[in-house]
Amino acid sequence: MAIGYVKKYNGTLEEIGRTEVVMNSLNPVWIGKFMIAYHFETIQPLLFRVYDIDTKYHKLPVKSLKLEEQEYLGEASCFLSEIVTKHNKSLTLNLQRIDGHGVTIDRGSISVHAEEAISSRQAFEMIFRCTQLKSTDLFSKSDPFLRISKIVEGGNIIPICKTEAVKNDLNPTWKPVCLTTQQFENKDNPLLVECFDFDSSGNHALIGKLQKSVADLEILYQEKVGVNFLKPSSVRHDHMKTLKGQLYVDGFREKMIYSFLDYISSGFELNFMVAVDFTASNRNPRLPDSLHYVDPSGRLNAYQQAIFEVGEVIQFYDSDKKFPAWGFGGRIDGVVSHCFNLNGSPSESEVYGVNGVMSAYSTALHRVALAGPTLFGQVITKAAQIASQSVSYNQKKYSVLLIITDGVLTDLQETKNALVKASDLPLSILIIGVGGADFKEMEILDGDNGKRLESSTGRVATRDIVQFVPMREVHGGQISIIQALLQELPGQFLTYMRSRNIVPLFNEEHPPAT
Repeated sequence: MAIGYVKKYNGTLEEIGRTEVVMNSLNPVWIGKFMIAYHFETIQPLLFRVYDIDTKYHKLPVKSLKLEEQEYLGEASCFLSEIVTKHNKSLTLNLQRIDGHGVTIDRGSISVHAEEAISSRQAFEMIFRCTQLKSTDLFSKSDPFLRISKIVEGGNIIPICKTEAVKNDLNPTWKPVCLTTQQFENKDNPLLVECFDFDSSGNHALIGKLQKSVADLEILYQEKVGVNFLKPSSVRHDHMKTLKGQLYVDGFREKMIYSFLDYISSGFELNFMVAVDFTASNRNPRLPDSLHYVDPSGRLNAYQQAIFEVGEVIQFYDSDKKFPAWGFGGRIDGVVSHCFNLNGSPSESEVYGVNGVMSAYSTALHRVALAGPTLFGQVITKAAQIASQSVSYNQKKYSVLLIITDGVLTDLQETKNALVKASDLPLSILIIGVGGADFKEMEILDGDNGKRLESSTGRVATRDIVQFVPMREVHGGQISIIQALLQELPGQFLTYMRSRNIVPLFNEEHPPAT
């Protein structure tokens, strides 16, 4: 019998399942499955133990078996990420046990296979348009967006999707939205479609709402007719007033939706890059009050902690583990540079593995003088060039740039311009703010408020590619901010792939998961 465990942060083990007992076999193949929720943003350590079950217990349910009464054969450990990144989602590990003298003995091997439990890949892409919406603003037209929610038992409303806000338009057409069958469960289930006027404060004003199922929306598309929005009456709140504004469905098509793991297991990779802030506001690295101070005791500073924790997760998704690493805002040989190779090489920015980044960073602190100002434009442009090359050579790579900074941006508009340009590329940018600075500008770059970045020429970003978190919240004892930083990454990856109609490259050997 094999038993699966998840290793917790405090070192304890949580059992996730037991296989059936296979009789009289030295090469057992188990059918029993363990269910575990996959989280990209964490490294999930797994442990597998194998026991020889005494004959007298063979008829008992496996859950009732006391392990101390069975013969322990050996164990093997790995990370869930190691399994799901393999092309066939299978990993073979050495089974080992330690004898009474502390010697490790090999006890054969165990192969583990992962399957993603997806109920359905079916989805429906729809294009929504509205006409004659009523403005909620006195001196300008509304900035409308749609929010779609499912109505569950008891009447609870659970939002599942929303469009972008269209500026100053009472007859808007939105970019296509995609609803998966996992989100709405059944084509006949009721959905609430609400139209709001976007407000940056978060107090969006309701323009109107209506209730339709996916099947109803398909009929609207087929018949090319609109449906009127409703709004609670200002006189009687239990009465709904019919509005002039109508919703139309201009596009409706069924499509297949692939998961992040579908892409990863078919050969797509993440290309990890790092950029470190060497501006003077970090203070003298030789003094303990500096954000760059390297503690002789081995305690990581905020920069080292960010590099290690983010790199630790992403490294599993990058097979060659060659990571470009840069610094910015530092003075080298008397000249201030806003994009220099962290390893000191004049031509090569790549280092090997997370330890390579950590080593290059420590060495750079001895040869780079802190200067300024804080400019992101050049490192973002450099990362965008690498991402652009992967498109040119048709590589299955998606780049992730980690920027760690302590300062207030000096080139906010130039950074916005670079980000808007980069939003068309297979690239995400993670920004970690260290120290106690005011990071309001960083929050502007992160499009979580629903408003996309705009360049100085008025061009709007294709998608949100920035995620920002302040590192001080890590030290505040809250849930890992690194996890919060990484949570959106699979979604940004999928948004890019779907927008380009790029699909996983399955073959007969490696079919999609079921």
